[in-house]
Amino acid sequence: MSLIQRRALVDPAHPASIRQQCQWLSLPRSSYYYQPCPASADELLLMRLLDEQHLLTPQYGYRKMTLFLRDKGHVVNHKRVLRLMQMMGLEAIYPRPNTSQPAEGHTIYPYLLRQLSIVRVHQVWATAQAALRYHLCTDGRRLYVLDGDHRLV
Repeated sequence: MSLIQRRALVDPAHPASIRQQCQWLSLPRSSYYYQPCPASADELLLMRLLDEQHLLTPQYGYRKMTLFLRDKGHVVNHKRVLRLMQMMGLEAIYPRPNTSQPAEGHTIYPYLLRQLSIVRVHQVWATAQAALRYHLCTDGRRLYVLDGDHRLV
């Protein structure tokens, strides 16, 4: 049960004291009486600036964001920027570990030229189909270049 749910269960009109109810719910009394203070106008401004900059440069972490805010003339330290970014759910986008591991169900294609010894120029050709959208075909005597719709080029 979450803290908010346990706070809602405490009833001041109940015959048992608040202290006893908090003890039954394993809820510290300080958590029951805590009133969160609203964010200041300065923090809201910083959060807006962080959000706008994160949309422009999502690779920036808290250190670069701190430098960005200081360049804008705000007096902030890295701990404050880190806290605000965590509160907003902002996180730098960067390559994570094990990105080279294949996904489950990924087809591993065989390397067809492994047993072939390449001894002369133009013995093997390759093309990036995604970039060129051309296919190379042969009938044994001629080489045909087809476009993405399989038309002769």
